[in-house]
Amino acid sequence: MRIVRTSALCLIALLCSSYGFSGKTIEGRNGISLPEPPPTATDTVVDNLHGVEIADPYRWLEDAKSPQTRAWIDLQIKYTDDYLSQIKNRSQIVDGLTKLQRVDVYSVPREYGGRIFFEKRLADENQSSIYMREGWTSADIRLVDATKLSADQNTSVTINDISSDGKMLVYGVRQGGADEESVHILNVDTRQDLSDSLPSARYFGVALSPDKEGIYYARFTHEGTTIHYHKLGTPIADDPMLFGKEYRGEKLGELELISVGVTDNGRYLMIRISRGVPATREDILVKDLRKPDSEIVPLVYGIEARTSAVNIGDRFFLSTDYNAANKRIVEAKPGESPEQWKIVISEGKDVIDGFNIVGGKLFVRRLHDVKTETSIYSLDGKQIGQITYPGIGSGTDLIGRPEQKTGFYVFQSFILPPTIYRYDTKTGKSDIFFQPKVPFDTSQYEIKQVFYTSKDGTRVPMFIAGKKGLKQDGSAHLLMTGYGGFEIPMLAAWNPEYAWWMEQGGYFAQPNLRGGDEYGEAWHKAAMFEKKQNVFDDWFSAAEYLIQNHYTTPERFAIRGRSNGGLLMGASITQRPDLFGAIWCGYPLLDMLRYQDFLIGRFWTTEYGDADNARDFPYLLKYSPYQNVKPGTKYPAIMFFTGDSDTRVDPLHARKMTARVQAANGGDRPILLHYSLKGGHSSGVSLTQLVDDEADELAFLWNETSAP
Repeated sequence: MRIVRTSALCLIALLCSSYGFSGKTIEGRNGISLPEPPPTATDTVVDNLHGVEIADPYRWLEDAKSPQTRAWIDLQIKYTDDYLSQIKNRSQIVDGLTKLQRVDVYSVPREYGGRIFFEKRLADENQSSIYMREGWTSADIRLVDATKLSADQNTSVTINDISSDGKMLVYGVRQGGADEESVHILNVDTRQDLSDSLPSARYFGVALSPDKEGIYYARFTHEGTTIHYHKLGTPIADDPMLFGKEYRGEKLGELELISVGVTDNGRYLMIRISRGVPATREDILVKDLRKPDSEIVPLVYGIEARTSAVNIGDRFFLSTDYNAANKRIVEAKPGESPEQWKIVISEGKDVIDGFNIVGGKLFVRRLHDVKTETSIYSLDGKQIGQITYPGIGSGTDLIGRPEQKTGFYVFQSFILPPTIYRYDTKTGKSDIFFQPKVPFDTSQYEIKQVFYTSKDGTRVPMFIAGKKGLKQDGSAHLLMTGYGGFEIPMLAAWNPEYAWWMEQGGYFAQPNLRGGDEYGEAWHKAAMFEKKQNVFDDWFSAAEYLIQNHYTTPERFAIRGRSNGGLLMGASITQRPDLFGAIWCGYPLLDMLRYQDFLIGRFWTTEYGDADNARDFPYLLKYSPYQNVKPGTKYPAIMFFTGDSDTRVDPLHARKMTARVQAANGGDRPILLHYSLKGGHSSGVSLTQLVDDEADELAFLWNETSAP
C-alpha cells in the first residue's frame, strides 16, 4: 500500500530560490567556504512494506526528466562548481593526471588470417581507435577513427568480432558512459562499412557466422534476452529469433541473461544462460554449425553452478564450481551428465580465476592470497610449466587461440602500469610487446600485503602501497577503496588516480572484503543477502587497522567506491561517519528498498535480495543507506558522483541521497553532488573529460583530508 503526503512547500519556488538563506556556513578545508546547500523541497511518499511505514521525502527526484529535477540538478552542479573553483591546486592535479594518462595505450592484439587487430590510443588523443597490421613488423593502419565520431569526443569504439580470415570486422559504438552500443561491420579490404548495422541496444555477444554471410547477436530487453541471426543485405526487422523465451519447458525472462558466440574454429554456436547477476546457475548450450539442421543441445544444463567453457576441435573443457567451491577443470561432451565429466585438474586450495587453451595447452590462472599465479598443463592434466610474474600484482588469462603458437597476457600492479607480454607456447619465453611510457618511477614505491581480523574473527587480506620509506606516524593522507560483492576479486591493478595520490606522499590501501571471489564461492556467499553486513564490517575493521597502526588518522582518511562499492560508501556514511575525513561515492546503489524497480536493478536480486519479499525486507531496511540517514549527524565531507548516461545504476540514488544527507547534516563539512551530463557506468567518455572528473574527485578528497 502506498500513501502520498505532499508538503505545503512549492517545489518550483524553492528550486528557483537562491541557496544559503539561513546564513549557515559550510567549511571546507584550506579556507574553502560555502553557504548551506541549495534547499530541496520534500514531497513525501509513504510506502507500507510488510506492515512497516517507510517515508520517502525525495521520491520526486526519481523523475530525471521533470523540470523540477533538472532545475535541482542545475543548482547542485553550480554549488559543487563553486566549491571546486576554490581549490587552489586543482590545475596542478589536472596536470599530474594528464602526465600519467597522456601516453600511448594498446589493447591486447588478436591475429586472424595473418592480420593483427587491436585498439590504440595515441597520447594526444581522447579515444582509442581500431587498428590493424598486415604482419607483426608492419605499420599500424587505422581502420576506425573514434576521434572523428563526435564533436566532444565522448564516443568510443570496441572490437566485437573478427572473421577467421581477417577480412571482416564487427565493432561497437558507444555514446558516453552508457552500456548500450550500436553495432557495425567493416570490410577490412575496402575500409568501408557495410550498410548493415544493429541499432543501439544492450547486446550480450555479437558474432560473425563462419561463412561471413551474417551475424548472430543476443539482444536484451526487459522482456528477456533473445538470440537472432541477421543475414547480410536483409532488413534487420526480418531477423529470425533462434533462441529465447523458453528452453525445454523452462521460461526464460528478464533475469536469464543469454549470451552468444561462435567458437574460434567456426564449428559451434555457443549459448550461455546466466541466471541472475552474479549467476546462481549458468547453462551452456551448443549447436553444430556444420550441420544446418542440428538442434541446440546442452553442454551444461540444470545444475546450480557457475561454469565457463573453452573449445578445441570437437572437445570442450569446462571450469566449474560444481561440487568444487574453488573450481576445477573438466572435459565434457554435449549431453553428458556431470557424473560423466572427466576431471582434468582437480580442485585445489587456491581458487581458479580463469583459464584458456593456447597452442594446444591449458593455461590455468589461480589466486594465491589474491596474487596471480598461472600454471601450464597438457590437455590430459599434467603440469608442464608456469608463467612467472615480476612481483605482487595481477595477470590476465593468456589470450590467444587454441591452434596459435603465440599468446598474450597483461601484468600490472598499483605501482606498475599495464604491460602486454607476448608468450611463446613452444619455448615458454615471455617478451614485452608493449609497455606504456608512463612517467612514474616504479622503483621509488612498494607494495605489501597485510592480514587483519574482522569483527567476527575472519582473517582478511589487504594491499598497502606507497613511497619507500614513507613515515608510518599517522601524518600521511591515506586513500582506501573497496568493493565486496558479485564474486569480483579486487586485484592489485594500475590506476592513475592511485599513482597520483602516492606521488603526493599518501598511502593507498585496498582490502579484499568478503563478497568477492578472492577465496572462492565460500568467500562470496559469506557476504550475500542477509550476510551483506560482513562486507561493511570487513571494511570498518580495515580502517581501524590502518588507524591503529599509524598509517593515518580519521581526519586524513579518504575513501572511494563506485557501483556496489558506492553502496559500501553509503554504509560508511550512515554506520561509521566517525572513521573517515572524506568520502567519494560514485554511481552508487543507496536506496536498497527500491533499487530493483529501476533500469537493470532486478538483475541484482540474486545478490542482495528483494524488499518486496518479506524475508529480505528486514535486513535490507537495516543497512539501506538512504533509509538510515539520521538528522543531526556530523557527517564527513562527501561527494556523490553520477551522470545522466548511467544506464546501469539509476542516478536517482545519488540525487535522493544527496538531498537527504544535505538536509540531515549536523556538521559543517561540504556535502556535494558532482553530476555529469556525459558520464555513465561504462567507460567511454573522452580522456579530457575523464581527467577533469578524476581531478575533481582527487582535489576534493585531498583537500578535505588536509589540516583544517
